[in-house]
Amino acid sequence: MTRRIGLILGDQLDHGSTLLKEIDKASDRFLMLEVRQESTHPTSQKMRTALFLSAMRHHALWLIQRGWDVSYCTLDEPHAESFETALLHYMAEFPDAELWVTEPGDHKVKAAIESVCQQTRTPLTIVEDSHFMCSVEEFSQWRSSRKSLVMETFYREMRKRHNILMEGKNPISGQWNFDKENRGSFGKEGPGWIDQPTRFDPDDITINMAAWIEETFPNNPGTIEQGLWPVTREQALQRLDEFVNHHLVSFGQYQDAMWTDEPFLYHSLIASSLNLKLLNPREVIKAAVAAYEKGHAPLAAVEGFVRQIIGWREYVRGIYMTEGPDYIHQNALAAEQPLPEFYWTADTDMNCLHHAIKQTLDTGYAHHIQRLMVTGLFGLLYGVKPQALHEWYLGIYVDAVEWVESPNTIGMSQYADGGLLASKPYAASGRYIDKMSNYCKSCCYKPGEAVGEKACPFTTLYWDFLDRHEERFSQHPRAGMQWRMLGKLDDEKRAAIKVAAEALRQRFNAAQPADQPKKAAEVS
Repeated sequence: MTRRIGLILGDQLDHGSTLLKEIDKASDRFLMLEVRQESTHPTSQKMRTALFLSAMRHHALWLIQRGWDVSYCTLDEPHAESFETALLHYMAEFPDAELWVTEPGDHKVKAAIESVCQQTRTPLTIVEDSHFMCSVEEFSQWRSSRKSLVMETFYREMRKRHNILMEGKNPISGQWNFDKENRGSFGKEGPGWIDQPTRFDPDDITINMAAWIEETFPNNPGTIEQGLWPVTREQALQRLDEFVNHHLVSFGQYQDAMWTDEPFLYHSLIASSLNLKLLNPREVIKAAVAAYEKGHAPLAAVEGFVRQIIGWREYVRGIYMTEGPDYIHQNALAAEQPLPEFYWTADTDMNCLHHAIKQTLDTGYAHHIQRLMVTGLFGLLYGVKPQALHEWYLGIYVDAVEWVESPNTIGMSQYADGGLLASKPYAASGRYIDKMSNYCKSCCYKPGEAVGEKACPFTTLYWDFLDRHEERFSQHPRAGMQWRMLGKLDDEKRAAIKVAAEALRQRFNAAQPADQPKKAAEVS
């Protein structure tokens, strides 16, 4: 008789999980669930679905090879429609068992597990997720001691607590961050030759999964490029090693840069592996710091990378877990516009959006500046309803899981939480994109123009955004300068910008299809 069931969620493929130490091979078993709803609500990019399910099946095989019993629900089983129906089926199969699970990183999933256990009167134990370097309790204590939440303060405390890049109580070199050094852009010649990421040879699990997804979800957006993303821990470690040895040296200086037809540049490409927990943040940081200590990478590059892991990643997780399930429903700027059709097709004459979205549909990936300052920036300026953009990000990127994606979208990108996460809106005109990329060089629009035939929609909508939110932000201590610049525009120019912005909304809203995901299926 099975005494305990250890439920492993799709983003908990951790070889060092506390749950592995709790589940006894002799009397317990693991349970893993594939559910169709995860690919349809929200609509999931084919590459994302393929990655998650292939990685899950490889993890189940890893467990079985090491002697654990595993019950595994596949998508083609009749009870796999939703997480609740699948879990109810298996709890009925093992009516006397307790259920153990690592703390879910999705409030809806946690609520579903609790609901099923209440219905079936199943004892439930939720185990702390040891993957993270800051527990929910520790973050809650840190948060309760502060009047305002500042990521930089949290990051410095994490550096001290874990003794990372420290000399005693002070940071190495006496400098906590190298943001100014890490904002470089490429010259006119571009980045030059960049080694492309290794493609992993797909095995039968990955090949069959890709074919099954193409057949089962033909209308889901995107394509499946097999072998691009790690599906096992061994592949994830290889990707980490590749980054540290070849790209970390240039990562810092160019981490915010963008370039046409170069989707990966010097980025690590390990976010999906971290978020599936194929990699542990401690080993990632150790590898990066070792590169600095050996003289293989400059301090600025290593610090910038470490900041993303122990600073931003841990910080947004703490925000998500302590804010609770209502966080994603916030809409402080009262944005209600629909998500434009081109987010599903990349069919737009705005060159930056075309390239950022097309590479996302092709690979399931875009780096943080493409997300924040291209797709996210347009959504903010246009006034897209934050929840619509949140669902797009959650379904479209291979590394998207709700604990990390929703604070980045609702808070950082769209300012929908009213300034809890980001102290000011990340609003900018087309000039920022022109500075950080070569997208504008071959675009039909001019980033410096707000009105007229060649006006850049980003620039038009930027000034319109400032105008619409002038009362809220004109006296803002960090953003006030932008609104003071608005005050220098005469009434005639401001009126012309309003007209141009409204024309853009009418143009894009008129193009909305009846079913966006079906339209997205036409992308090749």
